[in-house]
Amino acid sequence: MQILKNILATIGLVCISGLFIFSMQKAPSDDILVKETPIVNDYNVYALEMPEGLNFAGEMVPVENPDIYERMDRELLVNTYWQSNGLLMFKRAQKYFPIIEPILKKNGVPDDFKYLAVIESGLTNAVSPAGARGFWQIMKTTGRENGLEVNSNVDERYNLEMATEVACKYLKKAKAELGSWTLAAAAYNAGNSGVSRRLKEQRVNDYYDLLLGEETGRYMFRIVALKEILNHPSKYGFNFNLSDLYKHIPTYKIEVDTAVTDFSQFAKQFGINYKILKLHNPWLRERHLNNKSRKLYTIEIPKEGFYK
Repeated sequence: MQILKNILATIGLVCISGLFIFSMQKAPSDDILVKETPIVNDYNVYALEMPEGLNFAGEMVPVENPDIYERMDRELLVNTYWQSNGLLMFKRAQKYFPIIEPILKKNGVPDDFKYLAVIESGLTNAVSPAGARGFWQIMKTTGRENGLEVNSNVDERYNLEMATEVACKYLKKAKAELGSWTLAAAAYNAGNSGVSRRLKEQRVNDYYDLLLGEETGRYMFRIVALKEILNHPSKYGFNFNLSDLYKHIPTYKIEVDTAVTDFSQFAKQFGINYKILKLHNPWLRERHLNNKSRKLYTIEIPKEGFYK
């Protein structure tokens, strides 16, 4: 009995001590809380007014059709209020659009197709479940058919400049076969034959008249929504300074026509490490370059002063 009393007395002493310590802790004062500036000063969810003149590559989106209106409204809402993703698109576009835009222009492909790359990959070297790779989500067969080297050692689908050239080639061919840039863009998702077959089956000649599956049915609306939002950030509630955006790091090119046994050692010659070399040359898939055929490769090296 005495042992039980001692145990209870000990527990009571611990509880009293805990309450005493807790009472001595000082809660944050109102002054301290007031001084903290919130990151977000205001947050509200608004219905969006349908913009006038929505188009892709100069081809109008017929939002006067109630079905088209609803589908366009959905993509504007989804992409406006997916704020974290939207802000990342602004940041990445500042870094990568200057690489994509001149290649589109050189090939006679409308500038609006840069937004296709945005919805395909989020401007990252994404990998799809089907095996597509890179900013333009090029399949292995398509890449090889268009002159890209694709293997475990080198995968040029990850070379943004080369992949953009392949995308231009595909899109120009689709435009010639299907008759409009909108249908060419849809064919980038569903394939030329797939889009052509559905046009014939449904006896129409316009993307916006087609009944399509979920992914291809949303495809053009997503592109147009991102185009609208990325061109009017403040209108859709995105607030940032130019300094907040990611910067394109200038590089110079060196040519290599031999094997490279160790890219870690190779990188040191140019004052960088292997990680930085890979960031600028993601198409180099291994730490060495086989190059048995003595092919001429171009490797990008960042200029001095951008990495410490």
